[in-house]
Amino acid sequence: MADSTQLHLLQPGQQAVITRIGGSRPLRRRFVEMGILKGETIRIERNAPLGDPVEYFIKGYHLALRKEEAAQIEVTLNGNTNG
Repeated sequence: MADSTQLHLLQPGQQAVITRIGGSRPLRRRFVEMGILKGETIRIERNAPLGDPVEYFIKGYHLALRKEEAAQIEVTLNGNTNG
């Protein structure tokens, strides 16, 4: 079984499946509105020049999250993807 990690720890090109969403109730609601749901596949696209925010690809669109927000999302690595 694959190990779980936090979303903000992934490197560009890595893909993972969301396993748990933490944070405050308003933050979890915001994640749901953005399509960040348990079981969804998410890929890290790139980091901003200063490292924050980070661009992710989920459900057919690009999404930028601050590392502080991404740290609330637990994922399981899906292996390397087509970068």
